[in-house]
Amino acid sequence: MKKSSSHKKQTKGKNYDMNKKVIKKADIEPNNCPVTFCLSRIGGKWKPIILYLLSKGVNRFGILQRAIEGISKQMLTQQLRELEKDAIITRTVYPQVPPKVEYFLTDYGKSLLPVINSMKRWGEKHMSL
Repeated sequence: MKKSSSHKKQTKGKNYDMNKKVIKKADIEPNNCPVTFCLSRIGGKWKPIILYLLSKGVNRFGILQRAIEGISKQMLTQQLRELEKDAIITRTVYPQVPPKVEYFLTDYGKSLLPVINSMKRWGEKHMSL
């Protein structure tokens, strides 16, 4: 009987190609995987929306909160703090009464705009499906 030249293994009804690289958990850690690293900075439900709005000039807390349906004050505060901690945005406080606070994308944050704009284009293309 002739052996098959295929390197496939049958395991519990599933075929696994033995020539393909097996992805280990360590391969997708933020320090090893560029996609995981990116998602650790801008992933989640709110951060891409916040970044998109900041890129369009919406930079005051109250305006951001009104523009993002469903986000609570606490969640918006948390997300803005995380983005600031990651040096993606800056927070500028103006010494006036009442206090005025504005958020701006840093150069590092602006480097993420092609990713955000690609997400926007993909969404526009596939929303009707």
